[in-house]
Amino acid sequence: MTQAAVSYQIKLLEERIGAPVFRRMTRKLALTEAGQQLAPVVTEVFARLNGAFSAITGRAGGILSITAVTTFTTNWLVPRIGKFQMAWPDIAVQLDTDPRLVDFEREEFDVGIRAGNVSRGHWPGLASHHLMTIDLAPFCAPRLLAEAGGVSSPADLLKLPLLGESSLSQPGYAHADWGAWFRNAGVELAEAPAVRSYFAMQQMLANAAIAGQGVALLTPAFFKRELAAGLLTQVLPVKLCDVESYYLVYSASRRDSPKIAAFREWLTGEIAVEAADEAG
Repeated sequence: MTQAAVSYQIKLLEERIGAPVFRRMTRKLALTEAGQQLAPVVTEVFARLNGAFSAITGRAGGILSITAVTTFTTNWLVPRIGKFQMAWPDIAVQLDTDPRLVDFEREEFDVGIRAGNVSRGHWPGLASHHLMTIDLAPFCAPRLLAEAGGVSSPADLLKLPLLGESSLSQPGYAHADWGAWFRNAGVELAEAPAVRSYFAMQQMLANAAIAGQGVALLTPAFFKRELAAGLLTQVLPVKLCDVESYYLVYSASRRDSPKIAAFREWLTGEIAVEAADEAG
């Protein structure tokens, strides 16, 4: 459409609703309050139309752009993503790790994998699918355990250096995890356990534990290779369960996109198969 045709269509729209949708400023436009109310609805409608046309043609191709939390991506998704690409050779995968919450309506991402608790497992405007819970158990390098003469009870961990996961936005997060783990193990403490070092994510924690720097609370499902290789050992069987969960999320208006549907079915199916294998 020409610029004049677009201007005419905007004029008709504003006449129909009885209010302007744009504020005309020097060299740019800004949405009015009426425009701000209309914009997300119009965006969703066009997205659903595009998804419907793609579903009718039955094509699942192109690039699937995924934004995900780091440890899930590096320790679980990357070793398995080849299975998805073998099942869907026409879909190229682009992976990005970023802790921030991206705006799926404005940024070039198709799906995301986020961590959240029960109340945070739902995000406005997004479809979400529960993938797995985050359980935590104490791990360390075998040589550190040997040097300490072994651990026979949860209280013995207080004699070893503890490593914690934390961030600038959650400075007390590590203390809460270790405190909760000790309570779950039947050890009541008068004050929060001392934590030697803090790291921003589980992958960093695991590397520090492998280097013999201390004991870390890690999700067992993410470190099976390190356990099998003898780089890590689980100190005690006591777990802190259901700390948070991982969710697959994407714009609700794109739930019918063939490439998103293909990834959703593969991902949830792969997790279900592994959960069944571990249970049986």
